[in-house]
Amino acid sequence: MTENAATAENTATAENRAAKPGLRRRLADGETLFGTFLGLGSALAAEACALAGFDWLLADLEHGGGGEEALTGQLLAADAHGVPMLVRVESSDRIRAGRVLDLGATGVMFPRLESAEEAALTLRHLRYPPEGDRGVATYNRAGGFGTRPQALDTANDRVVSVVQIENRRAVDQIDRIATLRGLDVVFIGPRDLSHDLGVPGDTSAPVFVEAVKRVLAAADVAGVACGILAPDAHAARRYADEGFRFVGIASDAMLLVETGRSAMRTVRAGV
Repeated sequence: MTENAATAENTATAENRAAKPGLRRRLADGETLFGTFLGLGSALAAEACALAGFDWLLADLEHGGGGEEALTGQLLAADAHGVPMLVRVESSDRIRAGRVLDLGATGVMFPRLESAEEAALTLRHLRYPPEGDRGVATYNRAGGFGTRPQALDTANDRVVSVVQIENRRAVDQIDRIATLRGLDVVFIGPRDLSHDLGVPGDTSAPVFVEAVKRVLAAADVAGVACGILAPDAHAARRYADEGFRFVGIASDAMLLVETGRSAMRTVRAGV
């Protein structure tokens, strides 16, 4: 591809994204959306992934290499290319969700919730009163540093909420969790769930497959998206064909490693 063609492609991609509705609307409309996790804590990695064409990016503060101090640069990089960014917070504490939303995150993923009651309480942290208990301020980045106080009027309607299903207890309560007000995505964490079910890493084990089917069915009945993290593009496509609508494809680091490995296999095969 020539430099001019690449520039034209990037420009067209940016224009197409700008014309699309927000992430929450796209989920409500039934679109299947693909993204990747950002674990390197790097603004440059975030920008590279934004340019790759993902529908969404997710900065991982639970397992990733960067913390909240590295989040602003990643958010700026994603925003520059019109790609929404969510954040997986370290815990369900109210302040953690409020911090990343004030910095401008599109939504929040909460890990390791175990009950409908816990999930309901946690979801309140994403919205301003009276719907929730998010702290109110307009002098932050989300409020344009005081220049867009009207952002408060629509913030509750725009924020995307993702609850992870990572243990047996959450699966047992999935029918209640999936119907919680304000929930957009139930997201299966394959590693955690398989470990909790006693089949570490075995996503083909009957007990794991049955749990996945149960979560998918509950999400479908409730009218919310079901998500999962796939190790590669082939698995992501298979998950989408099974009905998952919010699919993560590996992570920035995993994609880099696999691309490097593929390159080295190719050049070594030619020696």
